[in-house]
Amino acid sequence: MNPAINFALNAADGALRTVFAKPRASKPCPTLAAQATELSAEEKALSGALMRVNHVGEVCAQALYAAQALGTRDAALRKHFLQACRDEGDHLAWTRERLDELGARPSLLNPLWYAGAFGLGLIASRLGDRLSLGFVVETERQVEAHLASHLDRLPLGDHESRAIVAQMKDDEAAHAHAAEDAGAQLLPTPVKALMRSAAKVMTMVAHRI
Repeated sequence: MNPAINFALNAADGALRTVFAKPRASKPCPTLAAQATELSAEEKALSGALMRVNHVGEVCAQALYAAQALGTRDAALRKHFLQACRDEGDHLAWTRERLDELGARPSLLNPLWYAGAFGLGLIASRLGDRLSLGFVVETERQVEAHLASHLDRLPLGDHESRAIVAQMKDDEAAHAHAAEDAGAQLLPTPVKALMRSAAKVMTMVAHRI
């Protein structure tokens, strides 16, 4: 089979698995030993909404990295994107598991989020590898800041969610550093602002739907 067709089929399979299948993590979910979570109904609802937003972010991460891996012609860079995609797969599984524990549901718009992020990833990849990596850096920096804000908003007693978000924040920072080391080019300020605006809209919608 043509390698391009094979890779495209794998990308389609990844999309279906991300949106419709229950993900499995390759690493244990982060926890805080001897810390029991006791939440009121209001706190539980808040944690569920915030973790739904985080789960959407991981759905988008799967799409972005898959699209960028598909779009690059550099075999080493493709490997970099696919490894990052696998790392984000753990985050996807952890956030989905926590949603189930909180009795919350994933976003009903996950197919739309995935499709939009995949399209953005393809566009980024067509701009060249250095700008594509720059897109990764800016995305991960914005996600890192977003996760830091969630640590401020999550109930102090929700130890499970806080442990997951803290680990994700560290991992996103590592992905940004890796992209920088791989030769990322800084994105123009208007592009960064547009990305922040789009992320804000997604966050507001996913919080509720």
